[in-house]
Amino acid sequence: MALAFLAPLAFFFFGALRAPGAAPPPSPELFPRDLSLESFDRVFGLIPFERQFLNSLIVVGFAVPLTVLTASWAGFGITLLGPRARRIAVAASLIVLMVPLAALWVPRFLIFREVGLIGSYVPLIAPALMGTTPFFVLLYYWSYRRLPADVVDAARLEGLGPLAIWRRVGMPLVRPTTFAVAALAFVFHWSNFIEPLLYLTDPDTFTLPLGLGSLGVLGPTDLSVLVAGALLVTIPALIAFALVQRRFLQNTRLAGWLGR
Repeated sequence: MALAFLAPLAFFFFGALRAPGAAPPPSPELFPRDLSLESFDRVFGLIPFERQFLNSLIVVGFAVPLTVLTASWAGFGITLLGPRARRIAVAASLIVLMVPLAALWVPRFLIFREVGLIGSYVPLIAPALMGTTPFFVLLYYWSYRRLPADVVDAARLEGLGPLAIWRRVGMPLVRPTTFAVAALAFVFHWSNFIEPLLYLTDPDTFTLPLGLGSLGVLGPTDLSVLVAGALLVTIPALIAFALVQRRFLQNTRLAGWLGR
């Protein structure tokens, strides 16, 4: 299965090694005839790749920790509610999850324009203050529900408050969920295209998805340049998933999660 998922990346890689200006092959071609690294050079020449890479790192550097923090707080808070209130909170999260993201673009834009935040990174990071998506909150809630009730009760008997229980008991025991949410939040904010397009006005603040958008208008004869840029943007996400997968499996084995 891993090989099946890696197949598109192989076409990505070898497609980026085609010479710029070469016509696309009439049929799928894995190994190009003339291998060249010129497409990567043209990516760095056509867009300020280093600057946009740094801008994307700034966004995910703030958004991912905030997402983990707020989603874990909300998920743990739901578990502390009574049965009726818990069901209402879960149902409300599911309803909000079904709202299309496109329906939020206009009202969010109007709000950020009224408070004068257009052109900054605040509109890109602000969703992280609400857990980015209700799915992350529900994922934490499901993980916290799997914890033995005796552990939480024992922490309460020791005099720990809700925040202390969350920090000293809950978070260490749901560490695999934290790695999964962090990886998904990284990909969400790293690949976000529409919101930077709506809120960023200064080219010096553009993120990598906007840079790829500018490469997409080059035309079919420069397809290898676009593929090379897309490959460079994909590599950090692949590295993040590789690191998280290793830590995820290590923690699940040590904590005995796979046996439950």
